[in-house]
Amino acid sequence: MEIHLRKRAIRQIRLSAHDAIEEGDSDTLREDIMDAFKDDDIEEIERRIDSGEFYEFVSDVLDEWSGEEVEELFELLEQALSDVGIEVKYSDPEFDDDEEEEEEEEDEEEAAEEIEDYEPPEEEDI
Repeated sequence: MEIHLRKRAIRQIRLSAHDAIEEGDSDTLREDIMDAFKDDDIEEIERRIDSGEFYEFVSDVLDEWSGEEVEELFELLEQALSDVGIEVKYSDPEFDDDEEEEEEEEDEEEAAEEIEDYEPPEEEDI
């Protein structure tokens, strides 16, 4: 079985992992890892793992992680899933195009808001 993680989810996990490295707190990272998977994927993982709980599965991966390198975390996650017969793919063409379009739209909206909020300096400020 294959599980595809969206680019946005991967990016969020990376950010949370960096925060966990700096702060030493992995609660947010655990939640972001769990949020990266679709409900159907979580159900399939729970069917395949001994504990039957995805939360414990992610907690075990985080316990194994040294907390020093983000890539190590991804390797541990891949290995743990591979042990139960699941291959992780980090891009899904079905979603990538939609995400890129969403990101472009968000960037355009942010730029438009910045333009709307722009106030030119008064003459005495120049």
